Amino acid sequence: MTSLTRRTLMGGCAAGTLLAVAGSTGARAATSTTASTTASDNAALQAAISDLAHPPAISAQLRVDRRGDRWYGTAGVADIASGRAVRPDDRFRAGSVTKAFVATVVLQLWTERRVELDAPIGRYLPDLLPSAFARRITVAQLLNHTSGLPDHRGIPDDSTPEAVLQQRWDRWTPREWVETVTHDPLKFTPGSKQEYRGINYVLLALLIEKLTARPYGQEIQTRVLRPLGPTRTLLPGQDPRLHGPHVHGYLRMTDGSLRDVTVYNQSSAWGEGELVSTVDDLFRFQQALFSGALLPPHALDKLFTLPPDSVRMLDGGPARYSLGLQTATVNGVTFWGKTGETEGYRTRMFATRDLSLRFVLSYTPTPLTTQEEMTNRVVAALTA
Repeated sequence: MTSLTRRTLMGGCAAGTLLAVAGSTGARAATSTTASTTASDNAALQAAISDLAHPPAISAQLRVDRRGDRWYGTAGVADIASGRAVRPDDRFRAGSVTKAFVATVVLQLWTERRVELDAPIGRYLPDLLPSAFARRITVAQLLNHTSGLPDHRGIPDDSTPEAVLQQRWDRWTPREWVETVTHDPLKFTPGSKQEYRGINYVLLALLIEKLTARPYGQEIQTRVLRPLGPTRTLLPGQDPRLHGPHVHGYLRMTDGSLRDVTVYNQSSAWGEGELVSTVDDLFRFQQALFSGALLPPHALDKLFTLPPDSVRMLDGGPARYSLGLQTATVNGVTFWGKTGETEGYRTRMFATRDLSLRFVLSYTPTPLTTQEEMTNRVVAALTA
């Protein structure tokens, strides 16, 4: 996969493919909070995360709620050196799950009448994008990935694990990253098609900062994390390290060796994918968001509304991104949520709208790119 394609897709896997239903090692005993969940259901979930060969991974953890029946299980180890089992309060890099937090704050600002979703982004961020972009792309089109922004130019190659390892100390400012998509014409008329692009959320994070005069991470902390109570979730900025108990990420090099990539400057991800969180924190955020604790009903509806049927993905498939989430239907069950991935880490956070079935999956695959085998196994077990 080319550098451009990988950067475009990281954290934005096609939800239909992501959740398509399709010899365990290091498994830790799972726990269930009620007796009504059958042992066979739990065994299927444990088996789904315990196959750490498909895809190759060092660890996995899964938290599930099925109509109040909660289950948590792990497999593998938090780090190879210690062999410690994974815990639900271990930090990891959550990648593009960041976007759900950014979208929540933007929608809160909309309910406060501090931003208009149908207004051109140039009204709030003048002189950042070419005028032809700034006056045509709306805030809503950034939120639902219908902006039509062109491909990046001048970004480092990340098509091999060696290249990824070499650039993990690179430092970018958000404006430098935005500049890389200003050299070509728009790919399509804004609002006419849908293409998942992380750069949309870099612009939205800059919008938050413009409207509030505070770093977007502080706004997420104040508006989203603080109401949830004590959490271990944070936006690290230029700090490349994970502090406190955490899960290590690893990459398999082309020579077969395994390298620890836990320490990594995420400045190129910034508002699109720098979040550090835990399974427990994401589970709590999911509950609060879907239940309306963070957004009033008219704003919450925006998270569950797709573009019109006439708006298609570039491959011709139906649109699958709302103003902050993505959706897929498997075995008649419609899920809403967000994927996230960065080097060495994958996160999947999905639920039915009524929260009757929900899960947060975090695992640490070692290939640079992987198939969705583990996610598919989990969803198959949940919807069987």
